[in-house]
Amino acid sequence: MGAQKSSKGTSQRKLSKIEKIKANSNFLREPLATELLQDTNHFSEAAQQILKFHGSYQQDNRDNRVKGQGKDYQLMLRTRTPGGIVPPQLYLTLDHLSESYGNQTLRATSRQAFQMHGVLKQDLKTVIADIINNMGSTLGACGDLNRNVMAPPAPFTQRSDYQYAWEYANNVANLFTPQTGAYYEIWLDGDKAISAEEDLNPNAARQQVLNNNGSSNITEPFYGPHYLPRKFKCCVTVPGDNSVDVYTHDISLVVITDQNGELEGFNVLTGGGMGRTHNKEETFARLSDPLGYVHKDDIYSLLRAIGALQRDYGDRTNRLHARMKYLIHDWGIDTFKTKVEGYFGKPLQPFKDLPPWQYQDFLGWHEQGNGNLFLGLLVENGRIQDQGSLRLKTALREIVGQFNVPLRLTPHHNVLLCDIKRSQRHVIETILEKHGLTSHPDQLNGLIRYGMACPAFPTCGLAITESERVFPAVLQQINQLLETLDLADEPLIIRMTGCPNGCVRPYLAELGLVGKGPGSYQVWLGGTPDGTALAQPYGPSLQIENLETFLEPIFRYFQANRKPGERFGSFCNRIGLDRLQAV
Repeated sequence: MGAQKSSKGTSQRKLSKIEKIKANSNFLREPLATELLQDTNHFSEAAQQILKFHGSYQQDNRDNRVKGQGKDYQLMLRTRTPGGIVPPQLYLTLDHLSESYGNQTLRATSRQAFQMHGVLKQDLKTVIADIINNMGSTLGACGDLNRNVMAPPAPFTQRSDYQYAWEYANNVANLFTPQTGAYYEIWLDGDKAISAEEDLNPNAARQQVLNNNGSSNITEPFYGPHYLPRKFKCCVTVPGDNSVDVYTHDISLVVITDQNGELEGFNVLTGGGMGRTHNKEETFARLSDPLGYVHKDDIYSLLRAIGALQRDYGDRTNRLHARMKYLIHDWGIDTFKTKVEGYFGKPLQPFKDLPPWQYQDFLGWHEQGNGNLFLGLLVENGRIQDQGSLRLKTALREIVGQFNVPLRLTPHHNVLLCDIKRSQRHVIETILEKHGLTSHPDQLNGLIRYGMACPAFPTCGLAITESERVFPAVLQQINQLLETLDLADEPLIIRMTGCPNGCVRPYLAELGLVGKGPGSYQVWLGGTPDGTALAQPYGPSLQIENLETFLEPIFRYFQANRKPGERFGSFCNRIGLDRLQAV
């Protein structure tokens, strides 16, 4: 079982080039380790692929391109922060590193991690070593393995279900952590420092699936030399809390507790994913399916079984078809479940009933449950920076430095400041006000509050048009239109990306704008506010300067035909694209 299946399944087809690079890397070492020592300003294509597993992408700042000269190479680093939990020491380190070696900003991501842009190759080892030595990690933040595990960010200390969600998010991250020593050999010269990453002790769950793998490989007993066919995303949440966009992950766990708040087990969903490619209908965004329920004692065995199934049967010849969602789509969820149960060694129990899902952003002041408070702050487009009169980066540095409070990153790239004593609230309010910021979400523009945009130009290599840099102007334009139509107070979830890969999950938005070409976007309508329905593409691509003309008749139709209290996305979903296009 295991590696043999994978080779049989692809024996008649040629493995992709990246599969060969992984197999020849000596478990994520080469050619990265060799090229890191070379006096060049960039890595080769093969080294770039291995670098991703260490948490970094090589990028080119397209704004700085000069005809006849080479690319402006720089590196983006991404942290491994399960559940978005960031100790104060780590945050202050990241802040300092971004000032000294980056582009003076930090980017909170839609998967509860931090990204640092603008790092030069010559400084990369210094930056990663400093992160590791200050309770952080970048291992597995990118690459073909389990990515950052998400969980609800709110630190409700007296809610046992939330505490289980954080605990198991961290455990899932550790369960799927690569075992190769390459990370510490390369960045710390072999010394493993105290970090936020601690390996889960070997247990029956790990050993059971390792035995199923049939592999005698000691270095990577689960992953093997090829690792996974593509990236793998997990989350853990509690019933009703859909701050994590629960249907968009390869695996989602929902904590199930008894009447006393004791953990019983987990509902399991599988097969979600946002990535797609324009003009390739065989690629698509997909919501996950309920797989079943598992007792808490069996959760790690089941997780390894699902991961092993994707490892063994995922497409290693066509990377556009390599995510687990395509395996489930091709087989059907019933066949997939049967295969999982074969790896798991027992049948799954029926999926348990759940209450309705709700989206929450946790902005503003909240009771934490232990006498302390937490404060949710808007981070517009996830970019922590000082810009004009709004000095968020300086404010966070002052607050974290003065009060030593931890942060939690939200799945909608905002920040929660946690463990705040009541006596500190007034001082924190004063600091925020001094730097042009507010702690009161009712003072925020609704489109800005609920909107998300990916970084796109100038650094993302996948971007084909703008996103983050034009998003404020787009929101302003839409806001003016809504005011004209007496819809100014209408909440609206808008998400924008510079390519179809869907990093900020635009296919769940009430209005999604997906980059199609320079200044051109595909419009998606009909995602619901609770994050339980996919939007659908509406017509051909749209030039961004025509957005207002495009939206006005649709908004007028919504205004005239909505049900009482009905949100725009739910309306579009109910009406359907055919009727909207007739408008």
